[in-house]
Amino acid sequence: MKIIFDNKAMLTNTRNEMSIEAEIDNFREGKGFDAFLATNKIPMKWNGKIYVGNAHGMEFTSTGPKERIIKGRF
Repeated sequence: MKIIFDNKAMLTNTRNEMSIEAEIDNFREGKGFDAFLATNKIPMKWNGKIYVGNAHGMEFTSTGPKERIIKGRF
């Protein structure tokens, strides 16, 4: 059994509740990841419940990428 995480996550702006899909990199479960919107990098940190990041005076939250469990040989 192997767990694989997607390379995309939904980010939500806390001010206006708008959501957008962002590419992610350097994902570490329970620690954080880097989200990329266009050419902007947003470092996301785990606060114990959700991932939170700030960029350009706005706060973004995310539940993180979806995980897939692969069973069998790999």
